[in-house]
Amino acid sequence: QVYLVESGGGLVETGGSLRLSCTVSGLLFGETTMGWFRQAPGKFRLGFSCITPKGAVIGYADSVRGRFTSSRDDAKNTLYLQMDNLKPEDTATYYCAPLRRCSGYELLKMPGGRPFDWGQGTQVTVSS
Repeated sequence: QVYLVESGGGLVETGGSLRLSCTVSGLLFGETTMGWFRQAPGKFRLGFSCITPKGAVIGYADSVRGRFTSSRDDAKNTLYLQMDNLKPEDTATYYCAPLRRCSGYELLKMPGGRPFDWGQGTQVTVSS
């Protein structure tokens, strides 16, 4: 079974920084495209960054480009998100997930069609 564990969130002031981590087990992390998602109160959970194996391709939504940086350490099965110059609109619960591909943030379908469970997420709150 796939396990996704996010950590590193917290409360920061506008302009501050946070570094999130996502540890992954239950799949071949080094061969899997990963994505970051966030969900603000009353909003849909949307992907905003993706990173392909070995970090060959890294994509960002316009809302975070230039402020957030995705990376990965395949030896540790860990995905990272460095968030700088945080804004109040970044306030949300942040999740990681395996993707089929970067384009469209399509979620990975596990062999046999068995779905994965979202992790608990980590809360990021940016005060104004």
